[in-house]
Amino acid sequence: MSKVENIRGEGPRKPKPEWLRVKAPTSAEFAETRRLMRGLKLHTVCEEAACPNIGECWQKKHATMMILGDICTRACAFCNIKTGLGRPVDPLEPQHVAEAVRDMKLEHVVITSVDRDDLDDGGASQFVKVIEALRCEAPNTTVEILTPDFRNKPGALEAVVAAKPDVYNHNLETVPRLYPTIRPGARYFHSLRLLERVKELDPTIFTKSGIMVGLGEDKIEVQQVMDDMRSADIDFLTIGQYLQPTPRHAPIDRFITPDEFKNYETIAYARGFLLVASSPLTRSSYHAGDDFARLRANRAAQLAKNP
Repeated sequence: MSKVENIRGEGPRKPKPEWLRVKAPTSAEFAETRRLMRGLKLHTVCEEAACPNIGECWQKKHATMMILGDICTRACAFCNIKTGLGRPVDPLEPQHVAEAVRDMKLEHVVITSVDRDDLDDGGASQFVKVIEALRCEAPNTTVEILTPDFRNKPGALEAVVAAKPDVYNHNLETVPRLYPTIRPGARYFHSLRLLERVKELDPTIFTKSGIMVGLGEDKIEVQQVMDDMRSADIDFLTIGQYLQPTPRHAPIDRFITPDEFKNYETIAYARGFLLVASSPLTRSSYHAGDDFARLRANRAAQLAKNP
């Protein structure tokens, strides 16, 4: 049995290498972003998932809004978000999210959520309401969503796609072999099919997915995930280092070096992705606004080359 399969880490946690060390957040802009989120009773995945980039992003007033509460109905072995029964959906949440985006003057926003398997539509209607509120309050802001899989609930995906986000992200998280221990509540090929279906419903929407490395996968498995993603016509791939949130979570198998991340980037571009972000600190919404601008530019160049 591998260290990863012996789940819920045992023994001392591995010390971080130099390339993964970040400064503690202390800026005035960080404090202001936190004050705004508290005032509007909003949650962010930046805090709930203990993202290492929170200091940099919040200093720039970039935040990934997390809707549908802060309690997830699943218990993935990599995730720091609380698990339990979800609270009632807040009807004021869409407006509060839109007000925060407007007040922060964001050019690009990422909206994600906890899994809400307790809801009839998995929370899809709340995503729709948030997108609609954003189009009203911040019409010049581009919208990226990072959704759960909605547990295949009828009409859920279709409703969200019809709301026309600019980017639809859903993370595969890891290689198929590790799903039973790392992501037991999900199914690899269902997640892949969800992203493929987005493109079938609306080819103009950019699709995006990401994986963590350092969980015990091997290079061939990562390349197979890349091939599967391209078969589903996914535009944008993110690859980042898995970091163990607490000793209760899946242990780190190893730290991937910056050179290895660069090699994954080269391999992914060779497979035809429009954009690849691959580095130790890469996360789904890290530099999302800049990346969206690059996505549009790369698609325009592609269309000019192959009209």
